[in-house]
Amino acid sequence: MATITLKGNEIHTSGTLTPVGEKLSDFSLIAVDLSTKTLADFSGSKLVLNIYPSVDTGTCAASTRKFNELASSLSNTKVLCISRDLPFAQNRFVVPKG
Repeated sequence: MATITLKGNEIHTSGTLTPVGEKLSDFSLIAVDLSTKTLADFSGSKLVLNIYPSVDTGTCAASTRKFNELASSLSNTKVLCISRDLPFAQNRFVVPKG
């Protein structure tokens, strides 16, 4: 269980978060193109996990946009935006390539 703070109140999450700098356990996620991604797909890159409840809330949408903007300057780094949303909702927040 991890402890986070929301409006000054401690909230306990289910599961545990990997401490910063430690090796991440393998995972399986569905990408916006409906492919399955695992830890091996990001080999050789640093990973930042942006985990939030739903991109379909104003607060999460705004924070995801700002987070992606700030994280785009990190070198050799992939940012994974993870929520319980369907890939189609997540796709609205994919930064265009090119």
